[in-house]
Amino acid sequence: MLLTGGFMVVEVVGALVSGSLALLADAGHMATDFAALVLAYAGMRFGRRPADAKRTYGYRRLEVLAAFVNGIALLALTIWIAVEAIRRLAYPVEVLSGPMMAVAVAGLFVNLAAFAILRRDAAENVNLSGALVHVLGDLLGSVATIAAAAVIWLTGWFAIDPILSIFVALLIVRSAWVVVHRSGHILLEGTPPELDLAVMKANLAETPGVKSASHVHVWSLTSGESVATLHLCLCDGADAATVLRAVRLRLKNEFGIGHSTIEIDFEPDAR
Repeated sequence: MLLTGGFMVVEVVGALVSGSLALLADAGHMATDFAALVLAYAGMRFGRRPADAKRTYGYRRLEVLAAFVNGIALLALTIWIAVEAIRRLAYPVEVLSGPMMAVAVAGLFVNLAAFAILRRDAAENVNLSGALVHVLGDLLGSVATIAAAAVIWLTGWFAIDPILSIFVALLIVRSAWVVVHRSGHILLEGTPPELDLAVMKANLAETPGVKSASHVHVWSLTSGESVATLHLCLCDGADAATVLRAVRLRLKNEFGIGHSTIEIDFEPDAR
C-alpha cells in the first residue's frame, strides 16, 4: 500500500515536470490500486474493532462507504483526463520524453514489486486477490506509458501521449465502475450476487420439519459477509428448537451466512 501510494505521488510530480497526460493518467490508475489496498487494509484493521451500543455491527461498513466514494472520485478523474486528451489532440503540447520514460520504467518495477508482495497471500484472502487484479491492470498502464515515451523520443509525435492517456483512462473507468457497482449494491442492501433467493427458499424447505420459508431477506454488511432474516412455517409436530439449529447450520454451510434472524410462523396461514 505504501509502495503504490508513494510512487503514485512520484508519477504526479513526473507528469507535471514532463507534461505527460499519459503519465498523469497512469498515476490515476495507480490511485485505484492504492485505494484497493487501503480498503483491503482497512477491512482487516477495522473489522477487528468490537461493536458498541451506537454501532451494533461495528465498523465493517466503513470499507464499503470508502470504496463507493473512491469509485465516484475516480470516475470524475477519467472525465477530466478524457476532456484534456481531446484538447491536447486539437492543440498538441510538448512532452519531455526523458523524464516521462524514467518515471514510467520506475513505475513498472514498482508494480512488479507490488505484484510479488501480494501474490504470496492473494489465494487465501479475497481482499488481497482483488487488489492483485488492480495491480495487474496497472502493469499494463505502465507498459502503455513506456510505449508512449518511446514513440515521442523516436518520432516526436506528441499526439501519442493523449491517445494512450485515453487508453489508460478506460482502464480506470473499468476498475472504478466495478468498485462503484459492488459497493453501491451493498449500500442499497442488495442481495449478494452469488445467492439466488428462489434456490435458497427451496433448499431451506428441504430441511426436516420445515414446510416453507418466506420473507427471506439477505444482504451484506461488507464484501464477503452476508446476513439474513426469514420466516419459517413448520410441519405439524416439528420441534422448533431442533429446526432452528438445522436451518442455521444449513445457512452457514451451504450459503456462507453466519448471522441469521429467524421467526417461526406458528399460525397455518401465516405468510
